[in-house]
This record gives sequence, structure tokens and C-alpha cells, in this order.
Amino acid sequence: MRLNVLKLDDYENTPLRTHEGAPAKVLSAEQMLRRSVLSCMLWEKEFYEDGQSIADRIRMLVPRVAAAEVAALAVEARERMKLRHVPLLLVREMARHATHRALVAETLQRVIQRADELAEFLAIYWAEGRVPLSAQVKKGLAEAFVKFDEYALAKYDRAASVRLRDVLFLSHAKPLDSEQAELWKRLVANELTVPDTWEVALSAAGQADGVSKAGVWERLLSERRLGALALLRNLRNMAQAGVREDLVLSALAQMKTERVLPFRFLAAARNAMQWEEALELAMFRSLEGRSSKLAGHTILLVDVSGSMESPLSRRSEMNRTDAAYGLAILLREIAQRVSIYSFSDAVKQVPARRGLALRDAIERSQPHGGTYLGAALKQVEWEHPRYDRLVVITDEQSHDRVTAPRGRGYVINVASARNGVGYGSGDGGWIHIDGFSEAVVEYIAELEKESQAV
Repeated sequence: MRLNVLKLDDYENTPLRTHEGAPAKVLSAEQMLRRSVLSCMLWEKEFYEDGQSIADRIRMLVPRVAAAEVAALAVEARERMKLRHVPLLLVREMARHATHRALVAETLQRVIQRADELAEFLAIYWAEGRVPLSAQVKKGLAEAFVKFDEYALAKYDRAASVRLRDVLFLSHAKPLDSEQAELWKRLVANELTVPDTWEVALSAAGQADGVSKAGVWERLLSERRLGALALLRNLRNMAQAGVREDLVLSALAQMKTERVLPFRFLAAARNAMQWEEALELAMFRSLEGRSSKLAGHTILLVDVSGSMESPLSRRSEMNRTDAAYGLAILLREIAQRVSIYSFSDAVKQVPARRGLALRDAIERSQPHGGTYLGAALKQVEWEHPRYDRLVVITDEQSHDRVTAPRGRGYVINVASARNGVGYGSGDGGWIHIDGFSEAVVEYIAELEKESQAV
């Protein structure tokens, strides 16, 4: 943990600007924490800030925000935004402060949803040196440990500085029944049944004679042993291995799509262009049956500046543009009438196409340069004096000042930068939403539904 960082009191007394120079406003500690958390791939470098700076800011803010709000934010980050590491950091910071410790156990039990997160939490807890676990941490880990069956424990019991059996011993978890007690004995003895995952199968194929990677992939596809995300992430590997196309297309047609976000399909299509049609059909299935609808006229402004092309994480094949385009595709499907624009150095209207065609239209609409959201807003409001809502998808790092929208306006922030535009008096009127899951779009629909009911 770095010590030479900007303290919150210094921040509150410093004239603020975005990284591109537009005026920014001082936010409340809770607002700053939400900005930093809900688009955060923990410790990953973003275009304007390094991951350590973002993590330091989160640590600084936790004690300045009420314990119940921090706990709720950790749950929201894990359950609605599907983030894995930053909720663990939030709980670790809660454990440092007497005002927050009472909620540690229940929050930790809630945010640990994969077996490897048990050990990952301890790695975060001991990042600055090994210290005893608090009673609340032990209780939370123990309550989380009982969730996982043999498959989950065997899949994630990896050789690392913290093993799952270490978590078991340290938390003093109690098995729910004799069957689970026997399972934990096998875990301690390193005798768990090796699961038939794609990682294990491919590793075994690399060590065996006469077993091809294509054969392994084809068996896994035929037996339907690949989950949706594993299938999408490995399409390029399958193509390189020469896997039979009919098996790939069949898997895409049968995959469960209800929990897959549009930007996942966009990244897969970029890496396996030969299967774009099947990927698009699967993506449309993921968008079907949504009860949330946006009536009237929606104006959509999508940031295509250079900073949006930064990866979501160091090892990710997805960029922030993928997140933005995925949200645009989703909004296009649920909006009754939509006018779509891209903005960078200029603002360009984009045909209101669907799916991958909309992605292509936004991507190719103009060069990806600077960020002039203020100028873009003036132009689209001049072209559309009346609208029901204006939605901006951006990393909020504009060169120019962004004034209040004429009507209802939403800023969906897909990055974790400290300062952003559109806050405060004079620039207010914007509803700020942080993150890039489908939850941000559902929030808009639900918010408007509630306002109509009042």
C-alpha cells in the first residue's frame, strides 16, 4: 500500500478537473466510492489511472462512508455488476475499522460466490503482511465455505500461497453434515476427485501421446461440458485447433444466454469472425424477454474517444468500447424510438441498426480522438429540442465543460477515474450510473417506472 497518496481532505480543497481538463466537482465520499468501485477491475491499469491509485482511493474512502452503504455496495458490485475482486477489497477494508466490523461476516459470506474467492480474500487480507484474522472474518469465511461441493472445491483448489485447506483451518468452519465432513477430509488430504473441466482436459491432452486439442474440444462440445463464458472465451482456440464447425455452431445455438452480457458476444465475434452470425443470434436470445422498456424518444451518445479503447483488464481481450457498444445494443433493443450518435472530436449520427451492425456503425463513425461531450450535447439538443431521455455512455473524461441536459439525462460511467463531468450546481441535472452490466439499463427503466407511479 502506497503512503504518498492524495488524502481526502486535500482532494476536497483542490480545484478539480477531469484528466482531459474539463471542470469537475467535489463529490461526497459515497459518490466517489461508487465511481471507483462499480467499473473497477481491481489493480488493473486504466487509460488515465494505474490500478494501485484506484485501490488506494477505495481504501481511503471506506471509513468515510457508512458501514451499511459500503456493505450494500460490495454486494451490488458482486451480484449486479458481476465484479469479483473489488468486493473482497471492500470487505477487507471494512475489517480494519471498528465502525464497520459488525457487518463484515454477513457481507463476506454474501460476496464470496466462487470457491477460489475464499483463498483470494485471504491473499488480499495479507497483502501488506500476515496478520491474525478477526472474529468477523473467520465467521464470514466459515459461513461461505459450506456453500461449495466437491466439484467447486476441486476445480479451484490450486497450488498457491493460500490453499483452500488453509482457509478451512483458519476459519474453523463446521460441516453441515457427515457427508460434508468427509468431503473436507479429502480436501485436506488432497484426495478430491479431479473435475472434468476444459482446463483439466486440455492439460491432460498436452501430456498424453496421440491426443489432439481438437479432439478434446470436440468431446467437451459433444458432451455439453462448456459453460457459456468458457465457450465464448475459447472460440478462437477452437478455430486454431481445427474443431469441427458443426459442433461449434450447435453449441452456440444451445448455450444458455440469460446471464451473458452483450459485450461478451462482441469480444467473441472480434476473435472468431467466421462465427459472427451464430454469435449474433445467441446475443439476441440474451436480450429477449426483458420486461424493462423505455417508452418515447431516447437519444444515445456513445463515447468513441481514444481512452475508451483501453482494455478492461491486463489479460482481457475486451475494451471499454466493447462495454459501451454492448450497452448501446441493449438500449437499442428496449427503446421504443432511438437516435444514436458517437462523439469524440466531433459528433456523428449513427444509423439505428441492431446487433453487430450497430457495433460496426458506431466503431466506424469517426476517428477515435479526443473527448468533447459538451459540444456533442449542444449539437444533439439543437437537432432534437424535445426528447424523453438522453443517455451518455462514457468514461467521463471530457476536454470541455458539460452543462445540464435540457431534459432527463443519464451518464453511464464505464471507468473508475477519480473525477468526472456533469456533477454539481450549474452542471447538474444528470443522473449518474456507474458500471457496465445490464443492471445500469434496468435501473433507468425502473427509475422512470417509479417516477411515473408517484
